Amino acid sequence: MNTVIANIAARRSVREYQDKPLSKDALEVIVESGNMAPSGCNAQGWRFVVVTDKVFLDKLAKLALPRYKKFMEKANPELAERRKDVDAKVGDPVYYGAPAVVFVIGKPGMTMEADCPMACQNIMLAARSLGIGSCWVYFGQLVIDDAEVKKALELKEGEKVFGPILLGYPKEGFPQGPEKKPAEIKWI
Repeated sequence: MNTVIANIAARRSVREYQDKPLSKDALEVIVESGNMAPSGCNAQGWRFVVVTDKVFLDKLAKLALPRYKKFMEKANPELAERRKDVDAKVGDPVYYGAPAVVFVIGKPGMTMEADCPMACQNIMLAARSLGIGSCWVYFGQLVIDDAEVKKALELKEGEKVFGPILLGYPKEGFPQGPEKKPAEIKWI
């Protein structure tokens, strides 16, 4: 199997991280890989905010927890069941104590809704290729209504957060992947 396909097959969501910072060089390579994603008409309608400041990361986690709990109270039972094991295992079920968080922020216009997820995927694949774990956490967006967070991210009117993406060295190696269903394919 070639290295690109092997890397895609090996990528897994990591939800337990070592308390070990990532180098700025590694983070720059990872973010630049996100920046290399395809985009409609080469619009590149994204920007990146990398958070490594421990105080700010703790603030994000403290803000997210009550919002997460409120969200889960109204969530469908299937989601609650799927989250049960993870929630029981960690104190922070949103950011998981990751030493770095990358907010991929889409700029309004063009094809942001399609382009930014591709930048996120590139980030996660680049991280895996460097032995760094990642996890795309929708719940991490729950904090962007906070004035201080909004200011720190410099969120402008019409911008949207994709991810954020957690990054860090896996605490106990990369997790075993779930069994994938066969692809649904129609050949014509």
